[in-house]
Amino acid sequence: MKLPLSYYSNQDVLFLAQDLLGKVLFTNIEGEITAGIIVETEAYFGVKDKASHAYGGRRTDRTETLYSQGGISYVYLCYGIHHLFNVVTSVEDDPHAVLIRAVEPLIGTEIMEFRRNMPASKAAISSGPGSASKALGIDRSFNKKDLNGNEIWIEDHGIQYPSDDIVAGPRIGVAYAQEDALLPWRFFVKGNKYVSKPNKI
Repeated sequence: MKLPLSYYSNQDVLFLAQDLLGKVLFTNIEGEITAGIIVETEAYFGVKDKASHAYGGRRTDRTETLYSQGGISYVYLCYGIHHLFNVVTSVEDDPHAVLIRAVEPLIGTEIMEFRRNMPASKAAISSGPGSASKALGIDRSFNKKDLNGNEIWIEDHGIQYPSDDIVAGPRIGVAYAQEDALLPWRFFVKGNKYVSKPNKI
C-alpha cells in the first residue's frame, strides 16, 4: 500500500502535486497512528521557482534536505509557529517539492481531535498546512524522514478524483515570488470542506 520510493523520483512535480490528491498520509507517533486523505497541495519547482526555498540554487542547512533523492520529508517552521510538511520529489540535486496543504481526517480521528482541541467534523482541524501538520503530529523532528519508513509515509487507497474535480490556482502566501506567485501550481479537490481558503478559484 505504501507508495514506493520510485514514485517520488518522478521529475514532473506538477504531475505529482495533482497525483498526490486522494493519497493517504500516515504518521505513527509512539504507536499512535493517524492518517488523512490529501485534498490540497502546492508544487515547488526547484531552482527556477522564485517561491521555492531552493530558488537560484540556494543551499543552506535548512534547504539541503530539498536536494536529496525524492522520497523524504522536508519540514520547516513558518512564521515561528506552523510546521509545514513537504514531500521531496525528483532526483538528487533537483530540489522539487510538494507542500501538503490540507488533509481530510481518515484514521485516528480522536487523536487528531485531541491534538487540535476540536471535533473532526470541523474543517479547521486539518485545513491549511499548519493545521494539517498539527493534526497529524508533524513537527521539526519529522524533517528528513524516509517516506518509506514507519514514522511517516503515504499510501494509495485507490481514491481518485475526476479531473473535473481538481482545481488549479495560484499558490498562497508567496507574493514575494513576483510573477511566479501567479503560477497555477496549487491543486485542490473541488467541494471538499477541508480545503483551505480560498477554496474557490
